[in-house]
Amino acid sequence: MDALFIFMVIILVASILQTSTGFGFSIMATPFLLYLFRPQEAIQINIILSLIISLALMWKIRSEVDFQLFKRFTLGSLFGIPLGIVIFLIMNLSIFKLSVSCLLLFLTLLLIVKFKIKATPFRDYIIGGLSGVLTTSIGMPGPPLLLYFTGTATKKEKLRATTLAFYLFIYFVSLLTQITFAGTSKLIWESSLFVIPVVILGLLLGNYLFTLFTEKIFRITTYILLCSSGLYLLLDSIIDLF
Repeated sequence: MDALFIFMVIILVASILQTSTGFGFSIMATPFLLYLFRPQEAIQINIILSLIISLALMWKIRSEVDFQLFKRFTLGSLFGIPLGIVIFLIMNLSIFKLSVSCLLLFLTLLLIVKFKIKATPFRDYIIGGLSGVLTTSIGMPGPPLLLYFTGTATKKEKLRATTLAFYLFIYFVSLLTQITFAGTSKLIWESSLFVIPVVILGLLLGNYLFTLFTEKIFRITTYILLCSSGLYLLLDSIIDLF
């Protein structure tokens, strides 16, 4: 019962963050789901639920999507997806968690020091490719997108809408890739279906919070989210290694 309660809390908080920020689900859920599930299970549950959230939100915010940017992200991701599944199939769990934690903490540092970058079509493709790698390997396409959007000072409405549109594509393709090369299980689908009511509650709360977020609150929430997830995974991976 304790594990079930923790699972539901993780999904609720991650759903709220995904709905209110456009990127919070995988960054929040994946590190903590690894505490309850094996890597393959945690990643596929994350992908399934993220896909459901993106589908639920997309119709309402479709007019805010930057479709040229979405197209470049999508094309770039096609090159990253195969590499990501190879990494997933051969990586060690402890090294896997350590790598994710370092990525999140490094990303947080760049954001805090107000990292800036100019958006170009070529960089759009690169970011899409990196997101493809991270989606099929660790179920987290968000970090490259978050860094890029923040570094280019993208408005939160455009960030959320374009990110969710890209997630619809990348999560669907990644789920098919995962199932094809790594398989799936009854536990993954039963767990995902069980928490759908929790996801719906998170969608409602997240949409309400989005209307209250200023750009400053949005940015601070990003820092806290990335830093806490990164520190948790770092400590957990160090304990596993030593």
